[in-house]
Amino acid sequence: MGSVRQYAPVQIANGGDPTVLGGRGFFLKLEFHRCIQRPRLFIPLVLMALGFFAGSISAEETEDPAFVKPNDSKPKKEVKPDEASVDSTPAVPANVTDEPSKVPEAGAPKNAEKETPIAESADKVNADGDKDKKAGDGDKGGEKDKGEKAAEPSKREDPDEEEMEYLYVKPPDMKPLGYTGWKTNKVPKSHAQDDILPIPDRWRVGFSPDTRRQSSSIIDPYHQNILKGDYPIIGQSIFFNGGAISDTLVEGHRVPVPSGVTAQRPASEAFFGAGDQAVVQQNFILELELFKGETDFKPKEWSIKLTPVFNLNYVATQENFAINIDPRQGSDRLDSHIAFQELFGEYHFRDLSPSYDFASSVTGIQFFNEDFRGLLYADNNLGARLLGIYEANRLQFNLAYFEQLEKDTNSGLNKFDFKRQHVVMANLFRQDTFWQGYNLVFNLAYNDDNGRLHYNTNGVIVRPTPVGDLSEHNVQVGYVGFGGEGHIGRLNISHQFYEAYGRDSHNPLASQALTINAQMFDVEASVDVDWMTFKLSYFYASGDGKSNDGKGNGFDAIFDDPNFAGGQFSWWVRQGFGAGNALTDLKNRSSLLPNLRDKGEGQANFVNPGLHLFNVGYTADLTQKLTAIMNLNYLRFD
Repeated sequence: MGSVRQYAPVQIANGGDPTVLGGRGFFLKLEFHRCIQRPRLFIPLVLMALGFFAGSISAEETEDPAFVKPNDSKPKKEVKPDEASVDSTPAVPANVTDEPSKVPEAGAPKNAEKETPIAESADKVNADGDKDKKAGDGDKGGEKDKGEKAAEPSKREDPDEEEMEYLYVKPPDMKPLGYTGWKTNKVPKSHAQDDILPIPDRWRVGFSPDTRRQSSSIIDPYHQNILKGDYPIIGQSIFFNGGAISDTLVEGHRVPVPSGVTAQRPASEAFFGAGDQAVVQQNFILELELFKGETDFKPKEWSIKLTPVFNLNYVATQENFAINIDPRQGSDRLDSHIAFQELFGEYHFRDLSPSYDFASSVTGIQFFNEDFRGLLYADNNLGARLLGIYEANRLQFNLAYFEQLEKDTNSGLNKFDFKRQHVVMANLFRQDTFWQGYNLVFNLAYNDDNGRLHYNTNGVIVRPTPVGDLSEHNVQVGYVGFGGEGHIGRLNISHQFYEAYGRDSHNPLASQALTINAQMFDVEASVDVDWMTFKLSYFYASGDGKSNDGKGNGFDAIFDDPNFAGGQFSWWVRQGFGAGNALTDLKNRSSLLPNLRDKGEGQANFVNPGLHLFNVGYTADLTQKLTAIMNLNYLRFD
C-alpha cells in the first residue's frame, strides 16, 4: 500500500485556537486514514479514542501505540495478510501484544498470551513504519524479511524561528488587543519535535477578528497597553505602569493683604492694602511604577514607584510685601521647582488568610492619610510604613514613621532637606461596624518637632513663628482619636474627634513653656436625592483664651489637608491669608485651622483662637463629567 498522508502541525484539529493543546484531535484525525488501509486496527482505535475522551487511560500509566508525533514522517509497519487475518483477530482487550506480528491466532489459549502494556515508544512505531515503506517501494528494492530490523527514522529538520511563530503562535487572524509592545510569542527550536507545543506568553495569545476590537498605538491610554500594566514587560508577572498628568490651576481671588510700610500705592500703609491676586500653577507629573504580581485577586508581591513633579508657578498681587520680604522684588513672581512626591518600594511579605489578607511594608516618599478626611495628617513625605488587611478586608491597619522633609515655599512640593521633625502614626479601620456601610477608625499619633531657625525661599522667617520672642523650641504632642464614615440607611454621615496632649518647651507667643491640652471635633450629614446631595457640616477646634497661663488649649494639626465643609471648593479652606502683618499667617492654604503659623515649614502652635464653622452645602451632578458644588460658611473664633 501507499504511504499515509501527513499533516502539518498547523492543521491540529483544535478549532484554530493556539491556546488549545490539540494533540488528541490531531492523532485521531491521522489514524482515521490508517483505519481505511488496515481494518484490523479499527477496534483498538475506537477503544483508544474512548479512553482519551472519557479519561479511562492515563498518560502517566500507558502510552498509545498510535501516538505518532506530528513531525514523524514514517508510517507504522503494515501487517501482511499471511500474518493474521481480520476474521481471525479477536477483540483487543485492555492489553495487547507489543508487536502486530505477535498477535495470537484464533483458538490459542488465553494463558499462553503474553500481555504487555498497550503503549510502545514512538521510535519503535516509526522504525516499523520505515520498514513498511521500504517494503512497498518497488523502485528501491523488494520486501524485507519479517525478522529484519527496521531502519532508523529520519529526523525532519527543525523549522526556523520565524516559521514556528507564524504556524503555532501568532497567525495573521489572531492578534492581541491593544498595544503589546516589542514582545512576541516564539516557540524555541528545541520544542519543534514535541507532541504538545508550549505557548510561552499567555498574555499575548490573541483573539479572532472582531470589529468591536480596535487596534491601538503606544500613546493610546484607552485600550490595552503595555505601558499601563495590561501586558507584562519582563517575564510573565512583572508589569510597568506609567502615566503622565498635566495639572493646571488658574485662580483669581481676593483676600486680606497687609500693605506694610512700603506700600505699592501712596497713603495705604496704615492698614490692609489691595487684596486682588492671580495665581497660575502648572504641574507636569510622571507616574512610573514597576511591580510584580497579578493584582486582580491578590496584592502585589513587590513594587517600585517613582513620581517626579515639574512645577511652574506665577503669582501677581497688588502689594509689595505679599510675595517677598524685599520690596524691590515687586508685586509678582515667577518660580519653578522639581520634586519627588513619590519615591518608594513596597514589599508584600506575608499572607494572613486564604482571602488574600496580607501584610506589606512601604519605604520611601509616599502618601499617607491618618483619617477619613485628612484632618490631622495628609501628606507625601519620607517614611516607613507597615500596612495590611484582615478578616477578608474588613480590618485595615497602618503603622507609620515619617522623617519630615522641608517644603518648597512657592510650590508646596518636597525638598531634599530634613526638617528635624519625627512623626509616628497608627490607625485601625473597621468596615461594617454596627450597621452595614458604616465604618470606624481609631487613631494614634505622636509629633516630635525639634525646630531650628529657618527662613523660607522668599526671605521670611517661618521657624519659629514670627510673633513673640522668636525663641527656638521643641514641640512634643500626642493625639488620640476616633471617627466614622459611611451611611446609616439613607443618611450619609462623617465624624471625627481628636484629643491632643503634650508639651511645648517655649512657645514664642506665650514666651514660656506650655502644657498642651486641645480638642477637635467635626460632623457632616448629607442626604442624596437623585442627582443632588444636600449636606450640613459643623467643625470645632478649641481655642486658647489666655496666652500667659502656661496652657496651650488651641488645637493644631500636624499637616492637615481637609476634605470637609466643601474642601477645596470652600473659600475658607482653600485660601490662606495674613494676620495683620506681612509675616504671620492667620491660616494656611488648604487648611481649616487658624493656627498662626506656616503649615509647610513652621511648627505646630497651640496658642491660637480656635474655630466654630457651620456649613450648608449643595452638590449637583449636572452631567457625567460636570458637577456643581455650592457652600455657605459661617465662622466664629472660639
